[in-house]
Amino acid sequence: MLQRKDYEKRESETLAPCAMLSQKSLGREFPEDECEFRSSFQRDRDRIVHSEAFRRLEYKTQVFVNHEGDYYRTRLTHTLEVAQISRGIARSLRLNEDLAEAISLAHDLGHTPFGHSGEATMNRMMKNFGGFEHNRQSYRVVTLLEYRYPEFTGLNLSYEVLEGIAKHASEFDRPSIGSFTKQGYPTIEAQIVNIADEIAYLNHDLDDGLKSGLIKIKQLSGIGLWNKIFREVKKLYPDVPEKIWIYQVVRRLIHLFVSDVQMEIGNRIASENIKTIEDVRHKGKNLADFSEGLKGEVGKLRKFLFVNLYKHKRVEEMAETAQKIVEDLFKKYRDDPKLLSQSFRCKVEKDYILERHICDYIAGMTDRFAMSEFDRLGGGLTPPR
Repeated sequence: MLQRKDYEKRESETLAPCAMLSQKSLGREFPEDECEFRSSFQRDRDRIVHSEAFRRLEYKTQVFVNHEGDYYRTRLTHTLEVAQISRGIARSLRLNEDLAEAISLAHDLGHTPFGHSGEATMNRMMKNFGGFEHNRQSYRVVTLLEYRYPEFTGLNLSYEVLEGIAKHASEFDRPSIGSFTKQGYPTIEAQIVNIADEIAYLNHDLDDGLKSGLIKIKQLSGIGLWNKIFREVKKLYPDVPEKIWIYQVVRRLIHLFVSDVQMEIGNRIASENIKTIEDVRHKGKNLADFSEGLKGEVGKLRKFLFVNLYKHKRVEEMAETAQKIVEDLFKKYRDDPKLLSQSFRCKVEKDYILERHICDYIAGMTDRFAMSEFDRLGGGLTPPR
């Protein structure tokens, strides 16, 4: 039977010198006895998966609101795709898969209902109270809002997992969490999650956009990456349905992106002479990224999605509805805090700012619960179908 010490021994013997070993973790804020059968990062992963916030991701928007179809990605399926990609990249480079997975599974726990439109509205409502940013909220979820243990609030995760959440950054995410600002660059595993997040959303948003009909294949003819692979796939499988072409192109794009990132990370580790985790901390900036040759093409795909999917009339109509729901709920709860659920009101901290309390409550909602609350409180708005 494998025990924690066996996992730690295996890490020491097989992982790269610059990998983050679980036995070298800087530990937890609240000391706990080690688990007999799991490494510290495996334990963190399990705590995240069993959290309430993780379960709610199933009914939170990625691009398409949950009621628009069961086959579109949700915030949960996006999270699982990020975890799968992160583990694969970490494995190929002999880095710590368990750490990469744990950070991946937690990176979107703080997302509001209705995706980025909900987040933007919440940030506006919280302008005078510290603002709102979903990565900071994810950190807040795992350090405060999840209350499952009598000894402490939060999940008491390892330093490295908390750091990965706090320093999660992508094209659209730039969190700033003071506790980690003087600790150097994050682990390579954390940086891998950042790029895996981008690989996942670029490809699954493209896939969902095509399935929804909001994007047409012919619109992608000017995107070099898509066009080259699409022609190859169509030549190989001329008689299959269009949905098979789409699937085959998307899977090849993911493979291309992952392969490129793996090679680029290896090259940057070598060029920066990264030998230890201390080297990563001191000179490991931007170790996980696309190569220069691919970065421009990825940028074109990102811009295409922004113009043709995220700014599509149907998506923007839903975004307007989402903004109305979040804003209306916020104002109603602020005017009458007794409208908040009794169980949530019991969680109010000493000297807790009401607006932050309301923000926590709404941010934790699923899309459908937010719609239900909106209707219950007399919103009188029917979301577009």
